[in-house]
Amino acid sequence: MFIRRAVPALIVLAAAPVYGQAKETRRLRECGEVFREVMGVKEGIPVDLLQKADCVAVIPSVKKAALGIGGRYGKGAVVCRIDKGAGPWGAPLMISIGGGSFGLQIGGQATDFVFLVMNQKGIDSLLKSKFTLGADVSIAAGPVGRSLEAATDAQMKAEILTYSRNRGIFAGIALEGAVVKQDKDANVNVYGEEVNPRDLLLYKSRATPAAARDLLEALREFSPRHGSLN
Repeated sequence: MFIRRAVPALIVLAAAPVYGQAKETRRLRECGEVFREVMGVKEGIPVDLLQKADCVAVIPSVKKAALGIGGRYGKGAVVCRIDKGAGPWGAPLMISIGGGSFGLQIGGQATDFVFLVMNQKGIDSLLKSKFTLGADVSIAAGPVGRSLEAATDAQMKAEILTYSRNRGIFAGIALEGAVVKQDKDANVNVYGEEVNPRDLLLYKSRATPAAARDLLEALREFSPRHGSLN
């Protein structure tokens, strides 16, 4: 009886890493798809603003709470220009977002989020295990369109600019109170071991995972400020 019970348990344990890798592969591919789609619409992120960003985070299909006022939860990835913004786009760090009440919510909807990290203080927040938007770092709803003419002074001074896409509508959105965390388990699934977020975001310490190639290629295509894809 012991052997019969143990064998299925061993199968489950052996399958767990494979399932985790497949899940993060899908997530990274979705990040690339969302970013490319957002940049492909007229009302997308201004290209000249993207050129100023040091990091870009994409969190696809963030789930809303049930009907009424409540929180959200989702997982995605963030990519930074290495060497503190002086180099090309580096390898992704897996992150999650949760908490906060972002206005009236209707159950069953899912929203894509894109964040632009605009300066060193914004990067420093990413190096923490978690931080709260609007409390630990200043945020603003990002301007949309092909130029920065409509951007306000508050937007240009924010450390992180936030965007959302829901039912095909893309717009800047304020996300005060949302908590962003490093997703340590997901990073292990992607890289096969624990990673140092500082090494990933600031230096060329890891090769780009195959699943993240489309995201990195899209970033290079729309924002080639610092050379070629690593």
